[in-house]
Amino acid sequence: MIKTLKVGSGLSGSLTVPPDKSIAHRAAMFAAIADGVSHIENYPQAADPQTTLKVITDLGIRVEREGSSVVIHGRGRYGLTPASQALDCENSGTTMRLMTGILTGANIPCTLIGDASLSKRPMKRIMGPLASMGGKLSAREDTYPPLKLHAHQGLSGMDYTLPIASAQLKSCLLLAGLYCEQAVRITEPVRSRDHTERMLGFSVHTDAHGHRVIESSKQHALPLQNFAIPGDFSSAAFWMVAGSIMQHGSITLTNVGLNPTRDATLHILKRMGANIQILSSYKAGSETVADMMIQPARLQATTLTESEVAIAIDELPVLSLAMSFADGISEVRGAEELRVKECDRIDAVVDLLRLMQIEVEAFRDGFHITGKPDHTFSSIHFDSRHDHRIAMMAAISALRSHGEVTIEGAEHASVSYPSFWSDYESLQQG
Repeated sequence: MIKTLKVGSGLSGSLTVPPDKSIAHRAAMFAAIADGVSHIENYPQAADPQTTLKVITDLGIRVEREGSSVVIHGRGRYGLTPASQALDCENSGTTMRLMTGILTGANIPCTLIGDASLSKRPMKRIMGPLASMGGKLSAREDTYPPLKLHAHQGLSGMDYTLPIASAQLKSCLLLAGLYCEQAVRITEPVRSRDHTERMLGFSVHTDAHGHRVIESSKQHALPLQNFAIPGDFSSAAFWMVAGSIMQHGSITLTNVGLNPTRDATLHILKRMGANIQILSSYKAGSETVADMMIQPARLQATTLTESEVAIAIDELPVLSLAMSFADGISEVRGAEELRVKECDRIDAVVDLLRLMQIEVEAFRDGFHITGKPDHTFSSIHFDSRHDHRIAMMAAISALRSHGEVTIEGAEHASVSYPSFWSDYESLQQG
């Protein structure tokens, strides 16, 4: 699908952002291996979390759906049954990596496959530690899907320090640990999103170096997942940047999840001078949720810290737009993880900014951006590279174009934000 945008200089109105994908994936998986029935409200219609529901259904879990409500009949941690075909994770790296931890722990031989994009994403990072625990896994070129899980003699606990900040790696190993007599202890030098440990109530302490240590074992009881999923912070971030770089208007966002391991982009934008007001905040289960209003502001350049890069990794593409219209030189380093997402997001960001006539220097692990606060650019044509976040980033860039922004592959926004284009149009009408 091709979208051509001639937005003008502002947006106005109120939105409720879609439910959080990261929490939804986990809620469905954890409910499947809990012993009993879980009722999950506000489950997203986005493609990735729907893929997780299909995968657990293929593993013998009964799932009932009515609108945005999902009822999952958990069968306990040993209740999954081998599928009669390969488990298709489609475009969802979270589904593949977290389910690999569960299925390796449960000792269920199977094959996990994905679409063309997921089939290029490396799985070696999870395969090595799982093999150290006793798991048996194989993959194309020892790295890429299809990922095959073979029968093994049982897993052993281990102490493991994360080589990079990765919630998917951390979660994969903690979930495998649910099947180990001895504890799996994961040390996190740089904190990553903590939904898994929050939702499962894992033991967490701080070691002598100030690093978080999370423990998992067979003795850990699995809670049912009965709650409403808060709005997705990563989706809200597009409108936070849009409201900050547009020349007039006001955007109000409701039901935005403000997990402290997810909201770095909010603090980064505020440090840059963004005019973002928290209107109200409240609790939804173990998560904080807020309503906020964003209005245009004159932004200042910034340099991200290592911990901010880890927490804001999904928002870095759209944050690069805020940096493009900030006064000064902004720096992002230590973000090499962006190169192994749905596409090489560093290359995609750099290519789009250069089309926008923004001065940007690329590195293997990030970029420098020389911002131009008053800059506008003429018409451009850009390919989303089948990446939902790149498609939406290109859409937000149109707020600073005095021509047209044409986006090929615009439909990929639906992977995480099915209503993105209709929400965009509603703000234009506002």
